[in-house]
Amino acid sequence: MNKFQKMLLVLVGSSVLSVSAHAATTFGNGQMYAGLKVGQFYLDDDGLDDLDDATAYGVYGGYKFDPNFGIEVEYVGSSDADFEFDGIDGEYDVKTYGAYGTYRYFFPNAAGIYAKGKLGIAKTEVDISIDDGFGGSYDDSSDDTGVAGGIGLGYSINPDFAVELEYALTDSDADAELLTLGAHLNF
Repeated sequence: MNKFQKMLLVLVGSSVLSVSAHAATTFGNGQMYAGLKVGQFYLDDDGLDDLDDATAYGVYGGYKFDPNFGIEVEYVGSSDADFEFDGIDGEYDVKTYGAYGTYRYFFPNAAGIYAKGKLGIAKTEVDISIDDGFGGSYDDSSDDTGVAGGIGLGYSINPDFAVELEYALTDSDADAELLTLGAHLNF
């Protein structure tokens, strides 16, 4: 782990402690939510050619301590997507599991429109399968845990329902980027 990653982990840890301290003073006044999201995974791998983007789908939920601060967990998986490696075709899929501290900023005079930021830790798994064309195959899997974050825009349609467009990035070996559209219900 390099110095930058260590600094980011310290920042994430201190942010989680800060959010936890804030939660201790406001717990019970907040609101839970759960939702679904769909979108696209983008992987950055210099060794693979013709890397198709994978369709992403997932679930997420969280707790808003107040209208601005909260915590969130999510699982996002993907469909199988194609790639080429040294002239041989293969498939891959991606999964991420994350826990984040969140912040929402509601724009004044914008009736329910808000910006969202999240910072936390995510585990990213990438599974690949290559068919050698002669009846043999090669399967491999890798996973990495690192700092992850995202930014987005949301719209509270009413007090119980909101939609969010989000861009997220994981600091892992896979360099997975994720663009999603989500919808959640408040409880």
